[in-house]
Amino acid sequence: MQPNRQLITIGDNLNQIKQLLTELVLEPRINALKWSRITQQTPNIKIGYPGQHLASLITGMPGERTGARGHDLADGSEVKSCSRIDQLDKCKSCKAAVARIENLCPECGSGKIQRNNDSKWLFTITSENDLRVLTQEVRRVIFILGDYPNFEANDFETLRFQCFEIWTNSERHSRFTEIMTDYYHKIYLTNKKTNLTGKIAPKNFWPYLYEFYLCNPILTFSCLVHNSTTTSLKIEVQTYIEPDLDRSSQPSILMPAKLLNKQEKKIIITKLNLKNIQDVPQMITEEMRHDLPLRESKTFSTKIPYQRRKK
Repeated sequence: MQPNRQLITIGDNLNQIKQLLTELVLEPRINALKWSRITQQTPNIKIGYPGQHLASLITGMPGERTGARGHDLADGSEVKSCSRIDQLDKCKSCKAAVARIENLCPECGSGKIQRNNDSKWLFTITSENDLRVLTQEVRRVIFILGDYPNFEANDFETLRFQCFEIWTNSERHSRFTEIMTDYYHKIYLTNKKTNLTGKIAPKNFWPYLYEFYLCNPILTFSCLVHNSTTTSLKIEVQTYIEPDLDRSSQPSILMPAKLLNKQEKKIIITKLNLKNIQDVPQMITEEMRHDLPLRESKTFSTKIPYQRRKK
């Protein structure tokens, strides 16, 4: 879990991170929001390549100028980016699409809006080689996430950008390999045998859900963006782990106990020698969740053809 110091060639990281976010993500978003009000097109700006730029600045490692065809970083790290910012929402009354900046449904005028917050990272594993590369050759997977820290309060003005790391060759992160292997054998191969025409869904890896915490991800960077839709926006860095620091000494993020089912809570009770479920801590540490099991995989595929909405 020690980054290769010889490959860390980018300096002045925090200042450059702020500058990159401002110039490549935040200012273009302000303009996209402005034009979205006129064109009624989505203001959602894809975070894929900006996420790779951000990962380079956080880790201090350049890329290899290969786009989607090679290593994302000089040390062979894989970068996965996910943005929940400006997701498309849905009207609960007529099911029409509603932009995040809209308070009323443009079709029926209803104020009953389902605000979506479910974007995730995707892993395409279609062969033993894909699985081997991801879980053995790629030593570090870097997860970039953009979201709303106060989503439940309908605060869409404050943004958050985070970076997590999982090291596939570390025992601390061995559940990641288990999860990806489980997907390939129980979902992909199972569907491939019976589904010759439908597209098999990639592995969905959801931020803030059970599987994510089970992998013991390490938070290496986080920042808040205040007043994000104005020219007076402010970036507040909350977490920053230096690029050359050994990650093995860094704690993984805590898991909310509310994610656990009854049986999983019983495992925690036994491990901590507690008396009842009410005694389970609100946050579960890496050591506490060591014995928690993987959950049963569900097989599915995507066969539904695209259809345009009828006016």
